[in-house]
Amino acid sequence: LGQPRDVSAVSDLSFVQVKIFGAHQLHGNNIAPVVKILIGNKLYRTRIKKGINPFFNEVGLKKFFHNFHHVSPTEIFEEIIAIRVRKNMFLSLHTGHTLMRKWLGLCHSSKPTLGIRGYLKVTISVLGIGDLAPVDHGQLHETGPTEKDLFISATVPIRLANFEFLIYLAEDLHLSKARGEEGTCWSLARSLFIPRNKSRHNDVIGTASLNITHISSIGAYSRGTFSGFLPCFGPSYIILHGGEKALSQSFLDEEPVKGLIYRGRVLMELVTGIQEMKTRFFPSRITSTFIESGLSKKDYGLCVIFLSSTMMPAFEDLIHFEVTIGHYGNKMDLNYKPLASTTPYSQAVFDGTLYHFMPWQDNKPVVSLISTWEDIGYRMSSLNILRIAWDRLKSNLEALKSIQNPKNPALPRLWKKLLEELREDCKRPLPNMRKESTFVTILDKNLLKLRHKVLSELDYEAKKSKHEVMEMLPTAENWLYRLNAVLAEPQLSIPDVVIWLLCKEQRIAYARVPVHTILFSKAGPFSCGKFCGKAQTLFMQKGIMAAQLRVCMWLGSIFHSSALAETSYNDFIFYSETYENQAMYKGKWGQQGLKNYPIFSDVTAQQYLPMKNFQVPQGWRWEGNWFVEPQRRLLGKDIHQKQILEEVYENQTRDTWKSWTPAAIPNTDMIGQPVPAKESMECPKGWTIKENWNVELNEAVDDEGWEYGVGIPPSGIPKAWTAVEKTYHSWRRRRWVRQRYQNTEEQRHEQKVQSPALSGEEEGWEYVSFDSKFGLNPQSDSKFRHRCWHRRMVPIENTNVSPIFYLEKSLVMGPIFLLTPFFLFYKPQYYQLLCYIYQARNLMSNHDQTFSGSTIQVVFLHYGQRTRTLETSLVPTWDQTLIFDHIPLYEKPQDIEENPPLVCLELWQQNSHGKQSLCGRSMCSPIVYLDLKNRVLPLLRWHSFNKMPGEDEGEVLAAFELILETEVLKRSPLMSIPWKNGYYTLPQSIQPSLKKTAIEQGSRLSYSDLLPVPLLGVLSYQFVPWQILAWGLRNIKKAQSPRLLIECGGETLETAQIEDFYSNPNFPQSALLLTLFLPQEEAYAPPLVLKVVDQQYFGIQMVVGQAVVSCLRPYFCDPWAKDYVKPLLPKSLWDLKYIHEVDWWSKMLWATGESKKKWDYSDYYTLKVYDCELEAVPDFQGLQDFCQTFNLYYEKKTEDSPVVGQFKGLFRIYPLSENPKQPSPPRQFQNLSEKQSGPQRCLVRVYVVRAFNLQPKDNNGLVIRFSCPSTQDPIILSKDLKITLFDFDLISPDDKIGSTVIDLENRLLSSFGARCGLPKSYCVSGPFQWRDQLTPSHLLERYAHRKGLPPPDFSTEGSIIFNGRTFKLPNFEQHTPQLKHLGPPQERLALYLLQAQGQVPEHVETRTLYSSTQPGIDQGKVQLWVDIFPLHLGPPGPAVNINLRKAKRFELRCIIWETRDVDLQDVNLTGEKMSDIYIKGWMHEMEKDMQKTDIHYRSLTGNGDFNWRFIFTFKYVPTEQVCILSKKEFIWSLDRTVKKTPPRLIIQVWDNDKFLPDDFLGIIELDLCEMPIPARKPSKCTLSMMESKPKWPFKFTYKHVSLFRQKTLAGWWPCQVLDNGKWRLSGKVNMTLEVLTKEEAEDKPAGKGRSEPNQYPTLHAPIRPESSFLWFLSPSLSIRYICWHHYRWKCAVFMIATSLFIMLLNFLFSIPVSNGK
Repeated sequence: LGQPRDVSAVSDLSFVQVKIFGAHQLHGNNIAPVVKILIGNKLYRTRIKKGINPFFNEVGLKKFFHNFHHVSPTEIFEEIIAIRVRKNMFLSLHTGHTLMRKWLGLCHSSKPTLGIRGYLKVTISVLGIGDLAPVDHGQLHETGPTEKDLFISATVPIRLANFEFLIYLAEDLHLSKARGEEGTCWSLARSLFIPRNKSRHNDVIGTASLNITHISSIGAYSRGTFSGFLPCFGPSYIILHGGEKALSQSFLDEEPVKGLIYRGRVLMELVTGIQEMKTRFFPSRITSTFIESGLSKKDYGLCVIFLSSTMMPAFEDLIHFEVTIGHYGNKMDLNYKPLASTTPYSQAVFDGTLYHFMPWQDNKPVVSLISTWEDIGYRMSSLNILRIAWDRLKSNLEALKSIQNPKNPALPRLWKKLLEELREDCKRPLPNMRKESTFVTILDKNLLKLRHKVLSELDYEAKKSKHEVMEMLPTAENWLYRLNAVLAEPQLSIPDVVIWLLCKEQRIAYARVPVHTILFSKAGPFSCGKFCGKAQTLFMQKGIMAAQLRVCMWLGSIFHSSALAETSYNDFIFYSETYENQAMYKGKWGQQGLKNYPIFSDVTAQQYLPMKNFQVPQGWRWEGNWFVEPQRRLLGKDIHQKQILEEVYENQTRDTWKSWTPAAIPNTDMIGQPVPAKESMECPKGWTIKENWNVELNEAVDDEGWEYGVGIPPSGIPKAWTAVEKTYHSWRRRRWVRQRYQNTEEQRHEQKVQSPALSGEEEGWEYVSFDSKFGLNPQSDSKFRHRCWHRRMVPIENTNVSPIFYLEKSLVMGPIFLLTPFFLFYKPQYYQLLCYIYQARNLMSNHDQTFSGSTIQVVFLHYGQRTRTLETSLVPTWDQTLIFDHIPLYEKPQDIEENPPLVCLELWQQNSHGKQSLCGRSMCSPIVYLDLKNRVLPLLRWHSFNKMPGEDEGEVLAAFELILETEVLKRSPLMSIPWKNGYYTLPQSIQPSLKKTAIEQGSRLSYSDLLPVPLLGVLSYQFVPWQILAWGLRNIKKAQSPRLLIECGGETLETAQIEDFYSNPNFPQSALLLTLFLPQEEAYAPPLVLKVVDQQYFGIQMVVGQAVVSCLRPYFCDPWAKDYVKPLLPKSLWDLKYIHEVDWWSKMLWATGESKKKWDYSDYYTLKVYDCELEAVPDFQGLQDFCQTFNLYYEKKTEDSPVVGQFKGLFRIYPLSENPKQPSPPRQFQNLSEKQSGPQRCLVRVYVVRAFNLQPKDNNGLVIRFSCPSTQDPIILSKDLKITLFDFDLISPDDKIGSTVIDLENRLLSSFGARCGLPKSYCVSGPFQWRDQLTPSHLLERYAHRKGLPPPDFSTEGSIIFNGRTFKLPNFEQHTPQLKHLGPPQERLALYLLQAQGQVPEHVETRTLYSSTQPGIDQGKVQLWVDIFPLHLGPPGPAVNINLRKAKRFELRCIIWETRDVDLQDVNLTGEKMSDIYIKGWMHEMEKDMQKTDIHYRSLTGNGDFNWRFIFTFKYVPTEQVCILSKKEFIWSLDRTVKKTPPRLIIQVWDNDKFLPDDFLGIIELDLCEMPIPARKPSKCTLSMMESKPKWPFKFTYKHVSLFRQKTLAGWWPCQVLDNGKWRLSGKVNMTLEVLTKEEAEDKPAGKGRSEPNQYPTLHAPIRPESSFLWFLSPSLSIRYICWHHYRWKCAVFMIATSLFIMLLNFLFSIPVSNGK
């Protein structure tokens, strides 16, 4: 069904429509098939038909619709459509997009091995909002299935495959103790297997899936002889995942993450064999012990260095990170040995913006794990090599896509680079599996063969590549697709690394890292992972971003861990750590007030850790004594910040007398945590305060800055605040703020912290009060303090194993000591970050009039700055540079250059009350320069703002540079940034340079007329004049005197006010001109904003609608270009001399191809049928060449935004010369249409031809009527013509099916002549009479005037001078066509010239119907055309007659002469086979007119004589080759239902039984339009005659003819019957078939059977054998032909014996008896 569409945009309504045409070659005898369709959980069915080739189509349509409500496209595409014919043949299909007129193979529902049991022709479409059903122009009745139209369903197998899953063992299954002793069952579903526990209702333990495309290949990705391979897998481990409750549900209402937790592994194998019809395939089994011995395992070391964690929310408690790989490192899983898999607890520090970060500074925490897994390095090495090739090809492809100008000189260079790098990557050898592993699976071999094949083919194609410019992108995309197809590696048995963020021992967020991206390989850098030993950025997810994490990760064998030193991240230090705790007791710090807390403990004060209990592990020694660790956890709050905003909230509560007094906690922060009083907060050293504490008045507060609320227990702090005081308010607060700035000299000074520098009793303490966080300075209410003691450890001797893993192996875990590894950076590298913020566009929030200001906050790690705040504008332009100076980064410069930290842009909006809200976020990558010699000025690019995933909030034009600080940088003049009005602006080299340009509104030009737009170089501006055609406003419901405001690039133009909108909605002055400066580059062009302002009563001005035009490229034009199309001289078309009489429907059927008959001169009369709306045809530019329709909205356009009105207008944009002496370009709107004082009076004719694909409203058929304005009398119409189709109901109101809207104004004003299409010929009379008001010559004059061309010259007879060239009629007509009704030659020549200018031809358009109840859903199609005739141009031509053709009455006479070799079904008393033969006959769908012959009794040879005539009368449309049936569906039906059915004759042969049902002997089904020529002799009559396209031999193909053309056919036709699933010959019938028209039948009357009038020909009673009789009606004949015929000798002997016996008895009785006397 094709590939599904993009499923990112989830629709809440989709539907499936199915059309059943008919079936072919169904298996069965005398069957009555019915089609049942199961879509989702709903069953649909067709009507019951008869025969093996039923035709289900009714009224041209028989459709089944099923709607899916609130279902995502991904779920819809998983649904199955099951189609069942009768009860034993079915097929199933996964839904997709469209199957158009496909023959589906049917199979037995319970016995699919029986193969195809018939075919079903269907059209299936799956559509969503905005999708259009394809238009079907096929004929109603077609022949049987062809190979190209045959669709093979997965359920109808050609060859069956046997999947056998061999499950050997499982490990690490997460079973509770209650379940541990019970078994585990395995559920296999499709490609998914799920281990389930037998207890607790089969709870799912874990899930895993195998993608069939990853473990098999059909050979489609290779263009050679490689044919693919069957599905196979393993023996290998497959990883199970689960954990629906992976994340804490108590943190910020995040959603649970499914399939994240490692739940175990299963060793399994998948073997596939082809199963034949009679044999089954059983693969050989292998023991699990043998497989385990072949899977070599080794110890893998994982090292994770945490470089930074920024952009974190506020946490009330200490947080830390946990690293897991499988069950290793999961400290919450008590079934396994705990490992040192977590970072030390730490407190997130506020960064001065809105986020928090971890203050790790120069000592970075390190986590190491040692785990045991299989050696699958060769698989991951292959994956990494292929991934490098894929990444480079994708990067080069994106570079190609960025160049939109095909003539750009950089294009060949980029294409050459792509080819060279692709060839280099394809030649790189893949690892040898045999050398690297002793256990290689079948899938490994197949994948290696496939990858070698694809790489060699890509290398060859790149070497021979000579593609044109237009072929580059499709070719590269195909290469990328083929390379991506071989990237998958399903046999990765090592689970991914997961980093968790924990708070209060609950998992808050996570980041997932595939193991192959960090794997180390000794084979070389190409086999290593992309981020092995390199810094990378991870986003901790919890529904939304929870943290931006920078880590360096390394995974490899611990015996190769010495390579970790080569990554420059090898300076590890190891500490034992304990915390000394003290409490305030009687005004002194000491141990007395600790109560139950230990003196020495961990950071949580829960575990007792005295110094004397720490022991050094084996192989390690202490270095130095215990020392107090410097307070690095809190030093990062203000460090490297250029400015800090300090705030204190003053809190007051009401006392008993309702007056305000200080609260119990008078000074708090924003969330209510206690803070010192503002009077006691001193300015730190190195900082200055320019302005002391002030009350913040720019928020929703009263005049004194207070905000009020009602206290909520137990804290008493309100949750909601208001600026208006009420008597019931119990709490109020106000915000005091001050700004302090760091001294420049102090900022340049590097702060170096030495290790054991603190030793005094009062050094290193951190203080905390109740319900607050630890701080450096003691407060008056501080009750507790602690400090951290460290003691360093070093290894005794050097080993081949990295110290980080050597410690892991020698470590003995216990509660008596705690070790913390760190990575020590001795000196950071300092960088400068330059952020060039220019402007934003398409901001969603700026359409809301409640916002009054826009600003952008830039966050880089834990540094942040903001741009200036601008007033509300749809295109705010900041033109500002933000400088982050002297930023310390501890990573390698090479890692930063390859993968720099991301810059976060946040758009903040401020409302009229001063409250700010986040409207969107964008993550951008800066360009890194380590050497100024390589520095190239960056280009400004658009970056999208997103508030939620998939929700676009606007774009910002910006660029970013991250430059390594050097001595050259400090002296370089390149870094001088201009200062203007208190802020840094963009440098002159990046800042746009302006050029004068004009903007005018006018006719839209073709794509070739657009100005070329350079894409490289510095952003430059041009002064552009805009010519604006403001035609008018439409469909604004509430407007009195509106006007239009046009804003672009800071310039504004205002139109004149419309005085009376309802009487004349056009602007008084249409042509306007606006000049402004615009950038030459299209990507930098600002959008155009249209606002409609209405002048209402009392002087109130209100914006009633607005629109934004984002892309200005279609409006650029060349003002000097000539809008003229050169006529093309056609080839000779007129060679025939005769034409049949035709009507309008002939033109329609010729155009759609539905008519098989091609008349002479059909091309001269045909019309154009468009599968879409006329506005959607690309050649006509939406019929908006004169003026375009812009929809107006209250806010920014979204999917659900209602349209509040429309603006009619257009724009023309072209540059102006800087030379004042050069003449100005001509205006574009000089030849406008005449504006009248009011709307024009027009005669509108709407021709509705037909409708199809309509979504039904009732269970019965559809009776349609359409609704539109009157088409008889001229009326004043609005610009929109609405056509609505209804479902007619007798009692209830008619149901609306759908409607379509046509903009008549666009058609009337368009220069394409859309008001009345141009016919192919100019006829003054006849069925194709010219219907326009103006002749072709007048139309050509109007066209020249509209285009500004000289008027055509008609002075010379037989020629026309048009645009300076002379054209003659012989140039277009080599020979004058001998046709009736043709007009004069001058007019025909003018018509040819008009047609060459691309005018709208005579046409029928196909419009899609929509309904307000199902917006965006295709409700069906209607074909129509509209003619518009302005009354001031004169009377129009006659209306076109499009009445439906009437069916003609025909009579089919079928004479049954005799039968031969009919099957004998009965056995008489004597054991002989015989049949009482008779024949039934009827026309398809006319079973009520079924006729029978008389019975030929006791046929002993299968021969029968009848001489019987069948007469069938029917209505037939020859042009469509269908029969028309009209009847009432039910007794209560008022109207007749019209059906169309193919003309088929069905002949059945039966055996008559008196007391039992008659036996079916065979069937003949003949299509009268395409029937085989009968055989002349019975011996030549075979089943091959009925095959329309026999496969072999082709030379014996039987000819098929139409009985309507042949009139009479006579001969022998084969009769067939289904026996054991195969069709066989069951008899032969000699018939004469004759088709007569109604007149012919009246001239030659004949009776049915042998009744009068028995003529044409005369049928005599057949001469049948004397043995043909009914036995119980002729006893004497029964004795003669049944008894005497077979047993006469026995009867004679019996009679003689009986006679002798009687004579003997008589003799004995006649002998006299002697008397004894």
